[in-house]
Amino acid sequence: MDELTPQQIVAELDRFIVGQQEAKRAVAVALRNRYRRRRLPQDLQDEIIPKNIIMIGPTGVGKTEIARRMAKLVKAPFVKVEATRFTEVGYVGKDVESMVRDLIEVAIRMVKQEKISEVGEKADRLAEERILDILVPSSKGRKPTQNPLSLLFGEMSEKEEKVEIDTNEQNTRMFREKVAQELRSGVLEERQIEIEIEESHQQSLDVFSLGGMEEMGINVQDMLGNFLPKKRKKRSVTVRDARRILAQEEAQNLVDMDEVISQAIERAEQSGIIFLDEIDKISGRENTSGPDVSRGGVQRDILPIIEGSTVMTKHGPVKTDYMLFIAAGAFHVSKPSDLIPELQGRFPIRVELQSLERNDLLRILREPDNSLIRQYTALLQTERVDIEFTTDALEEIAEMAYIVNTQAENIGARRLHTILEKVLEDLSFQASELHQKKIVIDKNYVSERIGGLVADGNLSGYIL
Repeated sequence: MDELTPQQIVAELDRFIVGQQEAKRAVAVALRNRYRRRRLPQDLQDEIIPKNIIMIGPTGVGKTEIARRMAKLVKAPFVKVEATRFTEVGYVGKDVESMVRDLIEVAIRMVKQEKISEVGEKADRLAEERILDILVPSSKGRKPTQNPLSLLFGEMSEKEEKVEIDTNEQNTRMFREKVAQELRSGVLEERQIEIEIEESHQQSLDVFSLGGMEEMGINVQDMLGNFLPKKRKKRSVTVRDARRILAQEEAQNLVDMDEVISQAIERAEQSGIIFLDEIDKISGRENTSGPDVSRGGVQRDILPIIEGSTVMTKHGPVKTDYMLFIAAGAFHVSKPSDLIPELQGRFPIRVELQSLERNDLLRILREPDNSLIRQYTALLQTERVDIEFTTDALEEIAEMAYIVNTQAENIGARRLHTILEKVLEDLSFQASELHQKKIVIDKNYVSERIGGLVADGNLSGYIL
């Protein structure tokens, strides 16, 4: 991230997301400001808080994708939550602090995976040693074989015993080196061996309490820690599988979880991103009749999290002061000004994402690195079926997606998924029987399969 300028961040986002330049610029500036903040004196750093963003636009135009790609780009802990899942404190349901606990778990997994990658080579060596111990047990600790005469006339002399032990160890060492060479060359990959590993599943204890304590993941292992002995079991596997299983186990043992948790909390606090979706669904004011635990009350509960507070998790206290919050919503019924004023003030950056036009839909099919056309082509190539979309076919798909979006509910680029699934339905079903075949999909091919559905507005609303 430190090397990425706002222009470079936008360029990276352009590889995966079509259009929406205003939103890309906003998130790029927000990310760069984090880097700028860390270069300031500590007393000034404490005064600068992230400028949270609120994205306004219909579904399927790229709000979530921009936030997710941005987090992946800078390797920041990221979690997406729906505002509608939360309820006001005192009611049954998810409490707002659970999004911070979710973020911490994501950060721990990220840091842990990085640490495991760092110790990967050492873990592989230790796994290989364990496999060698199974294939060639050490001669240490084994009593030397005694001849019958020594049992009658007395024990072997110390010199004789030492000579025999040295000989056994030397033979074992030579045989072990030979097996090690075969192991590294892949000769023994399919050989069956018996390994002993830790059981991965632990008995959990359900804890019932108020205030969302069930979210904290309390179980027997967490409460008792290392006081409970770890259960182990034996498995018969190939050497290839044993190497993978044992390497994972050794890597887990090499990683210092206290250090992982400490770094994860720091990363979440300084670089964490929480994407709060469907915030427009809780934007109602207090003028509605009857209790409404999904609107004003939830807004008041979210406010201190966004303002900056300390949330207790099972890994310790976590501060939210410098986390970046990105809210998003369609706001086709309500508007951002319907949020309580205090919450509005915590989202100073507002960007509007535009609805997708025909050309936008066509570009989405063609341009991104992970375009839908590339995805479907790759999927069918696994069945040795090559498909090729002509230019007029892509234009027809984009046109039909735009028409259905205008006639029915506008779901943006997600309509392309529905249309393509319908276009390729028969081909996907028969692909396993079409060995090494190339199929060209043109405009007529597309029209034959979905042209009638699009023309029938009522029918397209159900199927497309």
